[in-house]
Amino acid sequence: MQWTNKGSALLLAGALLALTGPLAAAGPPGAPRAPRAVAEPAEGPDPIDFAVVVDQSASLADKDLARETEAAGLLSQGEISERSRAAVIGFGSSEKAGQSPVREVCELTVADAAGRERLSDCVQLLNKRDAARMGPGTDFPAAIRQAVTRLIQKRTTAGAAAKAPATPKVVFLLTDGKLDVSDSPEYGTDPANRQSNGKRRLTEELARARAAGVQIWPLGFGTEIDRAALTAMAEGGFRGACSDVPGSVPHMRVVAGSADLDKALQETFAAARCARIAHGTAGKPPADLTVVIPPIATDGSLTVAKHDPKVRVTYYDPAGRKVPTRGEFDGSTFEVGGQDGPVEALRVKNPLPGRWRVHIEAPEGHRDREVAVRAIWQGMLRSDVTLDPASPRAGEQATVSVRMQTRRGVTVTDPRQLAGLTVAAELRGAGFAPVTFRLADDGRAPDRRAGDVRFTGTLTVPAGATGDLELTTRMSAPGVTSDRRPLHARITQGTPLVTAGLAFDRATVHPGSTVRGTLDVTNNDSGPRALRLAVENLTPGAELSVSPATVTAPPGGSTRIPFTVTVGGGTPLGELGGRIAALDTGDRDRVLDDAFLDVLVVAAPTWWDRWWKAVAGGAVGLVLVAAFLVAQWVARRRRRDLTGVTLELRGDGRVLDTLTVGRGQGVRGSFPFAVDDGSGAPPTLRRAREGSSSGAHVLRRTGTGQLLLRPRGGAQVPLRPGEPAGLDAYEIVVRGGGTARDGRTSRTRMGSGSGYGSGSGSGFGSDDGAGFGSDDGFGFGMDDGAGFGTGDGFGFGTGDGADSRTGDGAGSRTGERSGSRTRTDRDGRVPRPRRFGRPRRSGRSGGGTGDSATTTGTDPDAGSGTGLSTGTGGTAAGDPDPNF
Repeated sequence: MQWTNKGSALLLAGALLALTGPLAAAGPPGAPRAPRAVAEPAEGPDPIDFAVVVDQSASLADKDLARETEAAGLLSQGEISERSRAAVIGFGSSEKAGQSPVREVCELTVADAAGRERLSDCVQLLNKRDAARMGPGTDFPAAIRQAVTRLIQKRTTAGAAAKAPATPKVVFLLTDGKLDVSDSPEYGTDPANRQSNGKRRLTEELARARAAGVQIWPLGFGTEIDRAALTAMAEGGFRGACSDVPGSVPHMRVVAGSADLDKALQETFAAARCARIAHGTAGKPPADLTVVIPPIATDGSLTVAKHDPKVRVTYYDPAGRKVPTRGEFDGSTFEVGGQDGPVEALRVKNPLPGRWRVHIEAPEGHRDREVAVRAIWQGMLRSDVTLDPASPRAGEQATVSVRMQTRRGVTVTDPRQLAGLTVAAELRGAGFAPVTFRLADDGRAPDRRAGDVRFTGTLTVPAGATGDLELTTRMSAPGVTSDRRPLHARITQGTPLVTAGLAFDRATVHPGSTVRGTLDVTNNDSGPRALRLAVENLTPGAELSVSPATVTAPPGGSTRIPFTVTVGGGTPLGELGGRIAALDTGDRDRVLDDAFLDVLVVAAPTWWDRWWKAVAGGAVGLVLVAAFLVAQWVARRRRRDLTGVTLELRGDGRVLDTLTVGRGQGVRGSFPFAVDDGSGAPPTLRRAREGSSSGAHVLRRTGTGQLLLRPRGGAQVPLRPGEPAGLDAYEIVVRGGGTARDGRTSRTRMGSGSGYGSGSGSGFGSDDGAGFGSDDGFGFGMDDGAGFGTGDGFGFGTGDGADSRTGDGAGSRTGERSGSRTRTDRDGRVPRPRRFGRPRRSGRSGGGTGDSATTTGTDPDAGSGTGLSTGTGGTAAGDPDPNF
């Protein structure tokens, strides 16, 4: 036979492929089999079919009907799955010819982008009541019948009535009243009979809904609500729930008025579809409203109850960036609906977690209504599962651990985000019925630590298990669902020839770093076995490589093989998801062991991160050095300050004139002055003009406090306070020298007894007889004859000559002030000063004293005092020590 056309050739090729395909797939005996492909679960949230049934009876005021219309619009616009279907139905009653108890304003419509726009338009028809076509009563049976019929259309299959369908079906019923079919002829001949038949018909319709797997969620508002009837409707429909959480079971709810409808209906809707709702802020345009989306949210809708289509909305993500109303941006997908209606919603896939900002604007005349923003969201988490042992034997106990990731690849580590979460697992396989068991994060064995968001449980593999195993986890919590991705394993027959154990400690790294692990292999086979290390269920965007990727286990013993995992530079920051698995390439890539990647990826340290402590320490050191230098400079400047120093001009033993240095007059510790004694007038002192120092006398104070006098044209000589020094035909005496407070010149009093210190310490005195002195210790005095000294002990005195000391002994002093002091021991001897490791320094005059001393003091102004003191602390009286 000869083939003469292309069609015949193609037919032959197809036949050959049909014959050789199965053989090629099977391969030679013992050849490795490719892993079975597993269909990935849908990325988006599970869809639902729902109907919003709205009471349009005559008992509703127009404003209440408008509120119901907006609430229905919020549901149709805010649905988070683009595969869901929604219908909107109004209902009243049928009391005469031409009337119908129901009005289907929106047929069952897929809630994708185009469908949401259609729903936004058609839902507004609820506002228009037509008394000629709908009666004023409240026909609940007709409303439920219409909704159930629409929700089950095109989905009814054999046996569907006996169990809930795969896609949840929900009726949300809004009403302000109670059953009223008293004027509806179809229910009977008189009002009482009609009401009775209406209740019976309602029971029948609820039973039909239950059989069809349709849930009923009644929401009443106002004061005329029949709560018992609403409860009966919730309990009469299908009692299935989207999770094990009690709040997801259908139940009725009543609010005070229609103003609360939108909030209550959205909360009811979230409970029915296992979502969560985040209430945001409200305000009148122009305004910025905010709402928070948590990290575990993978799908959500930001709903904006505008009330007025003229309100314009702009959306900003938590990073402050304006997001598009259509398309993709920074890993998220956006789609807005209802922009030209009273309700608008932005559907977001993979939203950036955090506080979103919604900016609203409106033209003049359209700013009187308050706008509210809310977010309905759901977290469809990816399960990351390990089975230990990875290939269990029939009848063996195995441990299952699971942790969760968001679709963005963020591993959930905060247990607060999963409050109320329950996790279960189901094991399926050949030779046994499915086994379901719970997993917990409570810290009880086998769970390693409570609150680490790693759920663990154990099960015994059924004894009849043969071949492949499939493990699926299921999570239940408000707003959280599982992707139901299965983990595949195989039963180990007999004792395995090769076993392995992975060790991979927790580590914190930055992109570009490596993490170390070890693989322990026991090979009881007669020859070497090749193993492969692989990363599975990796966080999206992560760049990981294992080295070595392939290892060889020698026969007849155990081997420890180190390996490293390199974190690529493009790996996103955060908890790294995924597992490291050891696969036996000689046994169709059988998983010998696997372990979670406990790796936290953080940003690489900057120069500041590495050196901030050194920089901070250096800065503190510089500040301390600078503070010390400034303090030294200030102290030196103060010691050089001549403010308050009084010059006395003496002649023939009497005071001829005085001159006190005022603040700011002693420039850099120098005060030029002159004596005017011409024209037969009494001599006077005056301050010389600045810059005339060469033609004037100059009083100076050094940085150590020493006073120097340089007569005009003469050499500079030391000057002691209170002691006269020659100045031409006169004498000059310097008194005082403390800096006055608040800019005032200090008072100088003759005989006031300023103190000085001597011995092996130093001394200082200021202001009306204060004294400071030290030997091996120190002494200090302030105002009005106070004294303080330390040596082997210390002494202290305050005010009007009081004094007390401790050292080798103790003593006291009394009197108004102390002018001069000497110290001797009890035998009248002057003891040698004791040293405490400090260099000996001498004051200008006087001497330190010994262990036991007597103090006497006199003051021309105040009297005298005597006392006995002991201790080697030094005190003195007289002039200040210029070296202090």
